Amino acid sequence: MKILIIAEAQGSEVRHASRSAITLAKNVVAAENGDIEIAIIGDDIAAAAKAASAYAPTFTLSDALFSHPTADRYGAAIAQIAQQRGADLVIAASTSHGKDCVARAAAALGGTMVTDATACENRDGKLIWQRTMHAGGVAAWVAAHGSPVVVTALQSAYEPAEPTGETSVTALNIDVVALPSAIQFDSVTTKQSDRPDVTEAAIVISGGRAFKTAEDYERLIGGLADKIGGGTGSSRAAVDAGIAPNENQVGQTGKIIAPDLYLGIGISGAVQHLAGMKNSKIIAAINTDDEAPLLDYADFALIADAYEAIPEMMEKL
Repeated sequence: MKILIIAEAQGSEVRHASRSAITLAKNVVAAENGDIEIAIIGDDIAAAAKAASAYAPTFTLSDALFSHPTADRYGAAIAQIAQQRGADLVIAASTSHGKDCVARAAAALGGTMVTDATACENRDGKLIWQRTMHAGGVAAWVAAHGSPVVVTALQSAYEPAEPTGETSVTALNIDVVALPSAIQFDSVTTKQSDRPDVTEAAIVISGGRAFKTAEDYERLIGGLADKIGGGTGSSRAAVDAGIAPNENQVGQTGKIIAPDLYLGIGISGAVQHLAGMKNSKIIAAINTDDEAPLLDYADFALIADAYEAIPEMMEKL
């Protein structure tokens, strides 16, 4: 079996989510013999490609047309790379970019797709996949029929792979001008922050509907996160109310994370939110409601008002 990993670059490194996809690929090799290759698409990706080659032989498709990940161009490029490399299995991370672009590639390849994979096994000579459904409330084992099989790995289910030694980097020969270009990049608006991204942070401090204003959220959640070098997260309720920025949303319709420590403050813990953080190594919660669903998952809980507890914590820190 030939396994192709579609990795995402983050500056001069490989994204943590893609390193989790590499771990899934290694699990597949353990269950069913195979060879792993990595492909990186983008602009100015030489440094990231070199970093990726520490995990497996890496192939690059670099052009200014890939400055922004538009799904039609990237999806077609991924399909062509998979065909060129003769991939039986294509694995990417379950990120917004991964799901958007790789899904198009799966359709173009005429294969089959498994999203949010959390495990794989070889049963009676057939590779099967465990995936989450219904906001993480159900885990199902599924068999994929067709070839190639395209899979996205749920980041929170796998530890990021560690480098094993530099291999090779090879440029791919694909006519990028002929790729689809119906989708045009316009702009992206995000709040600039020196804090670690919520998907990469080892510690995440999240706030929910308990906070009355965006200023309170930034002062308390942001201030506490800054004290310990953590990232900031939020519930959907806080985002919908304009209290927290959209990029901080954790949950089924937000970001799926698994930090070393997750502290949810003023978050009740709807099933959609739990789907985004329940695989955190340690879960702590602060809430005035001792029956909040999040407390059922918490290793540590404090029944208190956030407006009183957080300033005291910050003072002690």
